[in-house]
Amino acid sequence: VARIGPLPRRHGLLAAMLRETGAYRSSDVTKDPRFEWWPDAHPRMSSFLGVPIVSGGSVIAAIYLTDKVDAPEFSAEDQEAIEMLAAHAAVAIENARLHERSRELSAVEERNRLARDLHDSVKQTLFSISLTAEATAQLIDSEPAEAKVQAETLRDLSRQAVEEMRSLIFELRPAELESEGLLETLRKHVDVVRRVSRLDVELRGDSYEALPVDIERQLLRIAQEALSNAVKHSQATSVTLDLSVTSGRVRLTVRDDGRGFDPDEPGIRGKRLGITSMEERAVELGGELNIESTPGQGTLVVVEAPVD
Repeated sequence: VARIGPLPRRHGLLAAMLRETGAYRSSDVTKDPRFEWWPDAHPRMSSFLGVPIVSGGSVIAAIYLTDKVDAPEFSAEDQEAIEMLAAHAAVAIENARLHERSRELSAVEERNRLARDLHDSVKQTLFSISLTAEATAQLIDSEPAEAKVQAETLRDLSRQAVEEMRSLIFELRPAELESEGLLETLRKHVDVVRRVSRLDVELRGDSYEALPVDIERQLLRIAQEALSNAVKHSQATSVTLDLSVTSGRVRLTVRDDGRGFDPDEPGIRGKRLGITSMEERAVELGGELNIESTPGQGTLVVVEAPVD
């Protein structure tokens, strides 16, 4: 294949087929007026059947068959069979493209969320540290007692910034996941969230056999997103996470006692709640995600998926 070279796209019969959406069948391809020449390393062909793979009215690929065995040319039945194959291929290719586009959008959404988090939390804390440090420097000589108070504030703000950065870094790369498993990794993340948010966060779950790391990674991201929503948007005082694996299925729930919302509200998915991202992750697991919430009555996020 390497010796033949790339597929011609500007001249010849094969190039024409990448522009036209109809199938082409011939007993001798060299007699077609669009035929020009054979490249040096190209095998000679006689009978030919070409069927484009069409999606959205455009040719995205093509299937070429040549020199049918035990027959001088391809039949109408051959063409019908290949056209059916091409139709299935078009659907498969388009689905793969949509899936990849969805993954890219999810990655962009996640990066944007982290950028917002850096701006909303760490940047503001660092700005407070800067102002407090300036005030402390001005008070050292004239009001040492007040300078001491400011220094203690500076220490607390620095610790807060460290915890906020630790939380964001953990979300970017949960290094413990592969070595310690989902339950222990969630436990560490919950500890960080407790220190940063002052929320009462409880994690429940019994030990279980290790799950495939891809499953655990998706579940971790869903848990992080749901927990992040509870911290930033729900005005909750407590959050409970529950992880269980029974009868070949894994179930993760995240419940908060916050202000809740209407999941059916138009435009709710555009309010940075990561609902679409969580649903897509659940679908990738072969499972489903359900959100139960009512204004004033908290929110329950449930994801279930097979583990076999």
